[in-house]
Amino acid sequence: MSDKSSGGLLLRPSVVAAAGLVGGFAVARATKREVGGTLFGLAGTWCGKQWARSTGPLGAAVLGALYTAAMGGSHPLAKRIGAWPSVLLVAAGVAAASEAAEAWGRSRGLPKGD
Repeated sequence: MSDKSSGGLLLRPSVVAAAGLVGGFAVARATKREVGGTLFGLAGTWCGKQWARSTGPLGAAVLGALYTAAMGGSHPLAKRIGAWPSVLLVAAGVAAASEAAEAWGRSRGLPKGD
C-alpha cells in the first residue's frame, strides 16, 4: 500500500500525524514540554500542507482541528485510562480520520499529497 507520490508509507500524513502525537508526548516527557510541543507543531504543519493537497482546504481545516483537539483531548482521557493508552488511542483516531479523508479526496479526483 505504498504511495510512491508521497515518498512511501512512512511519509503519509496519517503516519506523520500519529508520530507527531506519540513522538511529541514522548519527547515532552523525556525533556521539556516545549520541545515535545515543537515536534507536535512541526508534524502538524507538514500534515496540514499535505491534507490541503489531498482533501482540499476544508478537509485540511477539519483534520488540523482534529489533530489539535486530539492533543488536548488526550489529557482528560489520560486520567481515565492512563497517559500512554490515551496518546495511542487519539493518535490512532487521527490516523484513521486522515486515511478516510484522503480516500474521500482521491474519490473526488483531488491530487495526492507530495
